Amino acid sequence: MQFADKIIWITGASSGIGAALAKALSKRGAMLMLSSRNKEQLELVRQQCAHPNEVFLFPLDVTDFKAIERVADDIVNQFGMIDILINNAGISQRSLVADTLLEVDQKIMDVNYFGNIALTKAMLPGMLIRKSGQVVVISSVMGKVGTPVRSAYAASKHALHGFYDSLRAEVEKDGVAITVICPGYVQTQVSVNALTGDGSTFQKMSDGNSKGLTADAFAEKALRVIAARKKEAYIGGKELLAIYVRRFFPSLWFWIVQRIKVT
Repeated sequence: MQFADKIIWITGASSGIGAALAKALSKRGAMLMLSSRNKEQLELVRQQCAHPNEVFLFPLDVTDFKAIERVADDIVNQFGMIDILINNAGISQRSLVADTLLEVDQKIMDVNYFGNIALTKAMLPGMLIRKSGQVVVISSVMGKVGTPVRSAYAASKHALHGFYDSLRAEVEKDGVAITVICPGYVQTQVSVNALTGDGSTFQKMSDGNSKGLTADAFAEKALRVIAARKKEAYIGGKELLAIYVRRFFPSLWFWIVQRIKVT
């Protein structure tokens, strides 16, 4: 995997998958730009990297689209055009549709979808001019299926697949790769930080996440996918079967999903 001296921007880098990717890429000699809302936690991640002097922090709220433009300009002005953008920032959900305020749906879409594509749009022109680059999107199994208490989250991830399938068809001929990765259960704080119907956080670790891949194990698998410039990949355990059941046996999937307990 040739990541040495690559300039890589990772969002949602203060914890979980983003932090694990940062540490794994630093070991391989990449120059990293790390973003999240939590500057203090970003600094802790930087110190845990193998080469902290090659890690630079750009605190950012991905729902602030003007700030995205400013940070993108700052990165390009200081370091030149990035080689890989890893769109990892996101937020999950734990609430029934009937109990979820519309403002919560909108917030999840702003973070997971609009913030994501705003980052890509900020970096894409430079990649097209240079005729090289890669956009990596951390989606979810929920980008392929829908389950109870994940309506807005699933919608935001489904939207990413539609957007990036279209973008890939437009830019592949120009040397820009689009890689969408769908994690299954990973041991992160994603369920703890998930939004409930009124916008408060769930504050519980789901059984699935507690028993999932470690973030470090996920990162190692993800780097192989990124290095191969795969178009789409699924990383996880037996929960990935949901994708194939939904695709090949839709009636069975609809029967199952009404009966399973989703946490």
